[in-house]
Amino acid sequence: MDSTFFVILVFGLLMSSIAFIGGLFALLPEKLLKSLLQPLVAFAAGALMGGAFFHMLPKALASNVPDFSVLLWVVIGFTAFFALDQLMEWHHCHRLPSEHVRPMGPLLLVADGAHNLIGGLAIGAIFVIDIKAGIAAWLAAALHEVPQEMGDFGALVHSGYSKYRALLLNFCSALTFPLGALIAYFLGDTINLVLLVALGAGNFLYIAGADLIPEIKRAEKLSETLKRFGFFVFGLGLLYATH
Repeated sequence: MDSTFFVILVFGLLMSSIAFIGGLFALLPEKLLKSLLQPLVAFAAGALMGGAFFHMLPKALASNVPDFSVLLWVVIGFTAFFALDQLMEWHHCHRLPSEHVRPMGPLLLVADGAHNLIGGLAIGAIFVIDIKAGIAAWLAAALHEVPQEMGDFGALVHSGYSKYRALLLNFCSALTFPLGALIAYFLGDTINLVLLVALGAGNFLYIAGADLIPEIKRAEKLSETLKRFGFFVFGLGLLYATH
């Protein structure tokens, strides 16, 4: 095993551990949670778009794969996650746990596992191509995972699971992320990793544009709107600075 394998394994397991962090965040007092959640979502939206435009797409377009094929797989990635949302009646909500009504806990776990598997494939692929770009893409994805896991934890508890069981099951579904990353590593010689990176860019753009931004673009006060926009730009800027 080379160093890339161990980097992918460590970062994959770190991503899975965010399932615990998200659950613990969800236990914070509601007032404090409200003050933290929307800026974090705005920051994650900017980081995801920055990861797609400043790291993943440049790497994919600089390869020997035709540009049209790269862009086609970006669209496939975007469309696949839209279909996952529509067909499984589930999306990455980032409201307070008390605002969730998700009675189908097992369905949520299956959908979350599929999401993490595809994300792991894409992030693992970019780690194989360029470790620095992989770390940047991982950071963008991790910022998104905290509010997502908060919502998933609240949904599972609402579905009837105990808090301990919800944390455990959420972590188990998150283990498909390192699984996907390791699959990308071991199959790197037999599949075109560039297309997986393009698929992941489509995933990032869908989550940022269709899932996160609609939840943060409206606020009661102008000061709150400006704060959210500032965190969004900060997320973009951070990923640009690390390109």
